[in-house]
Amino acid sequence: MTTQLDHPTLDADAVAEVAQQWLSGFAELLRTASGGESLLHQNLWWRDLLAFTGDLRSLHGRDKVDRLLAVALTQHVRGEQVDPTSPPVFVPVGEGAIRLLFRFDTQLGHVRGVASLVFDRGNWRARNLLTALDSLAGHESAIGDSRPQGTEMPEGRIEYWSARRERELDCRDRDPEVLVIGAGHSGLALAAHLGALGVRTLLVDRAERVGDNWRGRYDSLVLHDAVWSNHLPLMPFPPNWPVFTPKDKMGDWLELYSRAMELNVWTRSEVVETTFDPDDRRWTVVVDRDGTRRTLRSWHVVLATGLSGTEPMMPDFEGTEDFTGELLHSSDYRTDRARRGTRTVVIGTGNSGHDIAQDLHESGARVTLVQRGPTHVASGRALSERGRFRYGEHTETDVADLLDAAVARRDPQFVDGLRRGVGLLAEEDRDLLDGLTARGFVHNSGPDGAGVMMLFLTRNGGYYIDVGASPMIVDGRIGLASGAISRLVSDGLILADGTYVPADTIVCATGFRGILETARNILGDDVADACTPVWGLDDEGELRSVWRRSGHDRFWLNGGNFMLVRNYSKYLALQIKADLAGIELPGLC
Repeated sequence: MTTQLDHPTLDADAVAEVAQQWLSGFAELLRTASGGESLLHQNLWWRDLLAFTGDLRSLHGRDKVDRLLAVALTQHVRGEQVDPTSPPVFVPVGEGAIRLLFRFDTQLGHVRGVASLVFDRGNWRARNLLTALDSLAGHESAIGDSRPQGTEMPEGRIEYWSARRERELDCRDRDPEVLVIGAGHSGLALAAHLGALGVRTLLVDRAERVGDNWRGRYDSLVLHDAVWSNHLPLMPFPPNWPVFTPKDKMGDWLELYSRAMELNVWTRSEVVETTFDPDDRRWTVVVDRDGTRRTLRSWHVVLATGLSGTEPMMPDFEGTEDFTGELLHSSDYRTDRARRGTRTVVIGTGNSGHDIAQDLHESGARVTLVQRGPTHVASGRALSERGRFRYGEHTETDVADLLDAAVARRDPQFVDGLRRGVGLLAEEDRDLLDGLTARGFVHNSGPDGAGVMMLFLTRNGGYYIDVGASPMIVDGRIGLASGAISRLVSDGLILADGTYVPADTIVCATGFRGILETARNILGDDVADACTPVWGLDDEGELRSVWRRSGHDRFWLNGGNFMLVRNYSKYLALQIKADLAGIELPGLC
C-alpha cells in the first residue's frame, strides 16, 4: 500500500484501490493480530461500539489496541467488503485522508465500520477507526427483506391485526420483557429498535397522550436542532417537514410514530412500586394504569424520562417570602396572555430561559432576562447550515450516524475541529454576537473553546441555540441584566451590584436535578445509589452510564437529543437483546 499522495491525480479508481487493499489487510489483522504496524497509525484512536469490547469504548494507545486485537482473534472475522452504498472518498482537508466505510461479519454478528486513512511513512494507515455492531447473528431486525408478511396468525386460532394489537397492548398473555418508563422520543426510539428485534416492550407514561410532553409547553417552543439530524429510527420525517419543528407538530409526530411502529404504550400510567430480585435477576413492577393497578414482571427496566431529570432545581433566594408576585420554575411556565403589560423576569440564559423570554415578549409582557454566568450563543441558522454537510437532504441518515460516531471525543483532532467550527460560526454570527456584547451579554466559548457540542457533552447546558430571542435582546425588546441575585423584594429582585429589577412574575429557568434523582423517586435509593454518575465524558471520552451499563443490574438509562438517541438506542437495544438471548458480548481482558 505505497500509492503516493498526490492530490490532483488521486482519482476515484486510485482511492478505491487503496481502500480495498487497506481493508483486506485490516481484516487479516483482525484474524491474526499481526501486521498492524503498516495499517494502524501510531496515534490511532479506535472507537468500538459493542463489536469487540461489548461496551461503548474509545481506545488510544498500543496496549489497549493490542487487547482489542486479542479479542478480535476469537470473533472469526470474515466477509469483509467496502460498503456498497458509500464508495470511499478522498477528503482534501489538511494533508488529506481517504474515508472508507466497510462491513464484515463475526461470530457475534454483522459489523459496520469507518476508517480515516492518512499517508504516513510510506503507507496508508488508519488514524481514526470505528467498529460498530450492527446486528446479532441469528437475531437480525425484522426490517427490509426480513420484514413481516402481515398475514401471520397465532398457532391454533384465527386472529386479525386489530385483535392482535389489542392483546399485545394490554400485555394480556405475557408480561413485557422490557419495561420503559417514559414515552418521549428516547423511550419511543428504543422501543422501535427493540420491537424490530422481536423484544416484547411496554412503555408507561403519565401523560394523557403520547407527545403531551411537547404539547403542554409554552406556545412559541420549537426544536433547536434542525430536521436533518432529528429523524427517529426506521421512520424519517416527510421531505416537506420544517427545518425547526414546532412543539405541537412534534407532539403529534411522536403519537403518530408510536402507532405506526406498533409500540405498546400505556398512557395515564405511573410506576408506583418496584423490586429487583438479584438471584432471579428480574424486576417486579406495579403500574397504576388510569386507576387500575397491574403487577408486571420484566427482565429489564429502562428509565427514559429525560437526562436533565424531572425534579426542578429551584434556587433558595433570600427574601423569597417577601416577593408578592408570581414565582415559578420554568417547568411550570405556560403561555398566558393575561401577563400582557406586566413586568416579567426570567432567570437563566440557556435554551429554556431565552425561549421563555421570547414567549413572554410575544405574549405582550415586558421582559428582562437575568444572566448569572457566561453563556455560549450560536444561531440555529448557522448551525443547521453547517450540519447539512453531514446531515442533509442527500445523505443517508445511517451513514451520517456512522460518520458522527467515528470520531473519539478525547482525540485532540476532534476538539481542534470543534474549535475551528466555533470560530467559523462566530464569523457567520458576528453581527448578532457583537450586538449582544454591546447590550452587556457575557459570552462563553465552552470547554477548550469547543462550543455547543462540548458544552452539551460535558454539562448538557450552558448554551443557547438562537431561534429568535437573541435579536430581541440586541434591539431591546427583551431587557438584559447581568450578575448574581442578592435577594428578592416585594416587587422584584436586587442584583449583587445593587441593581433593582422590577417584576410581577419571576420565572426560574435554573434546570433540574438530573435523571438519577428521578430514578431515586421512582425506583428507590438502592437503585439510584448503585448507579454510576450520569452524563459527562469519562477518561476515554464516552458518555457515562447512558446507553451502557448503569451500575445496577438490568437497569438502563436512555436519553439525549434526537440525533444521539436515534443512533445509540440501537446499541442499547442490542445489549438488551443479547442478554435476553443468552449471548455473551465480548470484552477486553
